[in-house]
Amino acid sequence: MKYIILQGDGMADYPLEVLGGRTPLEAARTPNMDWLAQRGVFGLAHVIPEGFAPGSDVGNMSIMGYDPAVYHTGRSPLEAASMGVALGSKDIAFRCNLVNLGGSGAETYMEDFTAGHISSEEAKEIIDDIGRKLGGDGIEFFPGVSYRHLMVWREGKEKMTTTPPHDITGQKIAGCLPTGDGADCLLKLMDASRNILAEHGVNRKREAEGRRRATSIWLWGQGRAPQLPLLTKRFGITGGVISAVDIIHGLGVYAGLERIDVPGITGFLDTNYKGKGEYGLRSLEKNDFVFIHVEATDEAGHMGDVKAKIQALEDFDEKVVGTVLKGMEHRKDWRVLLMPDHPTSIALKTHVAEPVPFVLYSALQPRDNGAVGYNEKDAAKTGIVAKEAFRLMEALIEGRQTWTET
Repeated sequence: MKYIILQGDGMADYPLEVLGGRTPLEAARTPNMDWLAQRGVFGLAHVIPEGFAPGSDVGNMSIMGYDPAVYHTGRSPLEAASMGVALGSKDIAFRCNLVNLGGSGAETYMEDFTAGHISSEEAKEIIDDIGRKLGGDGIEFFPGVSYRHLMVWREGKEKMTTTPPHDITGQKIAGCLPTGDGADCLLKLMDASRNILAEHGVNRKREAEGRRRATSIWLWGQGRAPQLPLLTKRFGITGGVISAVDIIHGLGVYAGLERIDVPGITGFLDTNYKGKGEYGLRSLEKNDFVFIHVEATDEAGHMGDVKAKIQALEDFDEKVVGTVLKGMEHRKDWRVLLMPDHPTSIALKTHVAEPVPFVLYSALQPRDNGAVGYNEKDAAKTGIVAKEAFRLMEALIEGRQTWTET
């Protein structure tokens, strides 16, 4: 048996007036996801447990079969694992975004949490310089992908409150800066980074080319290394993950899964969608399981760009879902789980915690749900609810019912 998870990050959304009261999933042309909805177990999944912020760390941990209430320690330790950065029991990992801040003084606001989707090459030069100038006394910086990087505070503090920068696009940062025990250290680093970046060569070049500058680092998402049981041992499977973002690869490391590198994947709208589908199929020739993740749908939501989100949904449907379905059509021994990790609201430009549409399709036991579409409204009408989304992995691998039907 072969098992596949197709995760379009942040696909779900709220109805939008500009779309005539439809959501982007309703407005987009998604024949392949619709095909699955018409033939699989189709309903709503509660991915974000009560009391948790609707982050991709929590959502993807649920989808991969781990109860966040038991295993979640923070976002950044997962990214550290992906980057091969070892954490001691007292070490704290932080996400370190390169961001663009607008305004000044009390009017400073978060203009762009991606620093104009800065390239990994440019960002590495910046982060390396910041590490040389601000590192030491237990502080270490590690370059990642595009605007997403890592800071480790050896034997540091973690109880402070921090804010994801993608939650405050267009908002003043004054009420969103780190607070609590240890926050003074973070604030000093963030302030010092602004001085370094003010005249950095990468920024001068970007400004001359009409592109946004990286004006500051933003530290958030802190946590210690989690203790996760291996997914491979729990279910007796082999498998891999495909993604352009470290958080997914980090989960894969803790789960015992292989990292599958695909040329041309970016974590943005220009990613190599089809390559993800093709490499996923190729991995199933030797493995039992593959987790394919696409970030572009989420990025479009954070941008508040309706057209971009619809395009990302259609690209995901055609080039990832369609490629996988076509590649598996000659087999009967496979199941696929299709879902996002949370909704990403176009109107709010951030994640929200509402349940999301999911499909669990089995080629051995197809259903006939009629002419439904893969969207929030049709999913709600089915009366099928997975109240503990982390148990859908059991349904995928073991074929057990872990949802309720009314």
